[in-house]
This record gives sequence, structure tokens and C-alpha cells, in this order.
Amino acid sequence: MTADLAPPVTVSARAAKRIAEVLKSEPGPVMLRLAVTGGGCSGFQYNFALDDARLDEDLVVERDGAVVLIDPVSLDFLRGAEIDFVDDLIGASFKVNNPNASSSCGCGTSFSV
Repeated sequence: MTADLAPPVTVSARAAKRIAEVLKSEPGPVMLRLAVTGGGCSGFQYNFALDDARLDEDLVVERDGAVVLIDPVSLDFLRGAEIDFVDDLIGASFKVNNPNASSSCGCGTSFSV
């Protein structure tokens, strides 16, 4: 028998709560899409967007009413990561705790591998 493997990407309880709030406020059924794109001050950046279409090859991560879609190319950069939500003095935002990032910028939205 094989042991249960951890999901490739996880969503913290704080992030799930905030994602569910955002999705509920939208007029139609949507999901949060997390993608990794080239750019930013460190080479790659995280891109969060609302999407109403799930593609067959997307990884779907669900927790407490939150649905996150991740395409296969982005998943290669995000494997083992946790999506979190922080609300502090500098502001509120989603944060990706990514073990694959060798460095990241000060604002936390871009990274290098």
C-alpha cells in the first residue's frame, strides 16, 4: 500500500476564509487562479486572478469553500507551497510560502529559483 501523499499545494485556514469571502461576493461562479509568470524584480512573480473556467489539466485545491486553480506549468514552481493570507500594518494580501524559491523580493510577490 502507498501512503497518502501531501497535496502538491495547500491553502491555510486564513487564506481559505479570505478566498471564500472574495468568491462569495462575485456575481457568478468563479475560482481563484494562481499562476507563476515571468517578471517582477526577482525573475518570476505570482499572479492571482478570478477565473470562471476550470481547465482539464488544472490542479484544483479546495478548502472550506475556497477553490484555487493552478495550471501545470505553474505547479512545477509551486510544488510544496502554501497559500496564506496576511493582514498586518503594511496591508492585507495573499502570500505564497514557496519552498522552491531560492530568494524573493521585499514585497513577497516575486521570486527566483
